[in-house]
Amino acid sequence: MIKSYIWERKSWIAFVVFTHTVILFIAYIDPSIPFQSYLYIVFLVTVFLTLFIVFRYYSETSFYKQLRDGEYANPLDGLHPQRPFEHIIVEKLEAQHEQSKAQISKQREVMEQEQDELLSWVHEVKTPLTSLHLLIDRIEDKQLKHQFTYEWFRVHFLLDQQLHQKRISFIENDLYIETVQLRDIMHQEIKFLQSWCIQKKIGFELNLKHNDVISDGKWLAFILRQLITNAVKYSEQEDIMIESDIYEAHVILTITDKGQGIDAKDMPRIFDRGFTSTTEHQNHQATGMGLYLAKQAADSLHIKIEMRSKVNDGTTVILTFPKRNEFTIISSK
Repeated sequence: MIKSYIWERKSWIAFVVFTHTVILFIAYIDPSIPFQSYLYIVFLVTVFLTLFIVFRYYSETSFYKQLRDGEYANPLDGLHPQRPFEHIIVEKLEAQHEQSKAQISKQREVMEQEQDELLSWVHEVKTPLTSLHLLIDRIEDKQLKHQFTYEWFRVHFLLDQQLHQKRISFIENDLYIETVQLRDIMHQEIKFLQSWCIQKKIGFELNLKHNDVISDGKWLAFILRQLITNAVKYSEQEDIMIESDIYEAHVILTITDKGQGIDAKDMPRIFDRGFTSTTEHQNHQATGMGLYLAKQAADSLHIKIEMRSKVNDGTTVILTFPKRNEFTIISSK
């Protein structure tokens, strides 16, 4: 900061140097003025000026160091203005800070209102969707029925994804931790995908050696829905294996498909928001949100989610449930 301070005072220093230069020049050309005496005076003034600059440096920069190095939630905390101009700076910053807080509060209210309106709209749309599903069940032509059911499923899935996407920022307020039966959730999600799986001639093999996990049933179902849907989407006429077991006191759940797999260069980005892979980039139906939302929800539930895949050799998703986390501690009190 000392370089910045000297550069800030360069005009003052230049003025003093210029004044001394003029005095020495006059003393040099005027024989009646003792040159060495003025040279001695200039030397003393230079020493005093240097000491003065050093003193003023520590005195004047303390406020700016507080401003630069402050790590408080409020950037104005820890500032101690002592000079008039410093008070002006603090007053201006305080006014801007209050204005920013008011704007953020207003924007938050608008966003919350829009979110509530969207969630309300999604719930309203689900009602005619339910009626539509009942009408589809009455269709006698099986092929036509499967086609309508698949399109109905796509709309329902996207609405459900949008609903959870808006809720995920407040997921901590929506959790209810309890003992959940993996088999019940799996049967529910597989039944939901039944028509699509029949159309693609895909079956499921369940081998759940351990059935109980401590989690939130609704959000766990959402995570599994995204993963199973991905497995069905990229598989053709192959069974999907779902297994669970215990390893080092952790419940491990794996979902394995024999689909097209994922390119190695895409693996580090598969959980990124909006990423739709490079091999299927022309697939406009992909939103790139499913795995991202599943990862966000899994992190909130302290579930470790990993993926292993090879191109044309399928994909395995591994969910590792926690031994004991803050949710189980709270529920045990």
